[in-house]
Amino acid sequence: MLHIGCHLSSTKGYLAMGKEAARIGADTFAFFTRNPRGGKAKEIDAQDVQAFLEFAATQHFVKLVAHAPYTMNLCSAKENIRTFAQEMLADDLQRMEYTPGNFYNLHPGSHVGQGVSTGSKQIATVLNQSMFPTQTTTVLLETMAGKGTEIGRSFAELQGIIEQLELKDKVGVCLDTCHVWDGGYDIVNNLEAVLAEFDRIIGLDRLKAIHLNDSQNPCGAHKDRHARIGEGCIGLEALTRVINHPALRELPFILETPNDLAGYAWEIALLRANQQSSFPAI
Repeated sequence: MLHIGCHLSSTKGYLAMGKEAARIGADTFAFFTRNPRGGKAKEIDAQDVQAFLEFAATQHFVKLVAHAPYTMNLCSAKENIRTFAQEMLADDLQRMEYTPGNFYNLHPGSHVGQGVSTGSKQIATVLNQSMFPTQTTTVLLETMAGKGTEIGRSFAELQGIIEQLELKDKVGVCLDTCHVWDGGYDIVNNLEAVLAEFDRIIGLDRLKAIHLNDSQNPCGAHKDRHARIGEGCIGLEALTRVINHPALRELPFILETPNDLAGYAWEIALLRANQQSSFPAI
């Protein structure tokens, strides 16, 4: 079964998100842990969380993919911004324990001229300061499109961060189809080769979730402009191969396309209609 959902607003709490996901045919979803532009997170309602967990069990939800705020730059050239990022990250990882065993996705950061090596060390330092041995959450580093000074534009850059981490067993990768395409990985014509490269450099066992997005741009544009499924340069046929690939088909897929809820419901139905019921041996 295809495990798919989209970004939902957390304004009304966990149970509201769960019910909204179920209404649009989703069995997972993503949400921002706080305002996507950063700042203080609102207090978690433990009763709401418990009601959600009970509801999610009845709906057979799979792992959720929470998202860090966009302002969390773990490798800013300014120490105060890195400190702010570390405080948000540490707080979010504690809050994630209210819904144990899920994923926490983040953009690695932008080195703003310091260089990839320095930026990667700073990212690893903040992660090592914030993660803790008893956490049940898996932190996901997201593949990036490579605009500006983003770190994570290549599988090698992500692995360069992972190899510096102390709790490697609590870290994985979220592959964004728009980002890798814009980053120069041709998943339309060479999906097998792209996955083989990922496996060689990082290991497919670390690939935990997929952001399923079409792209407004040609391969290698480094622009990060999402398009609705089937309306961009990647196309429905290629994205159908992604959701049906034997190495990927059991992962949670999160839509981040420019849509309202009705649009997400349509995309979920479209993709479910294109899932295969049986798969060739590999």
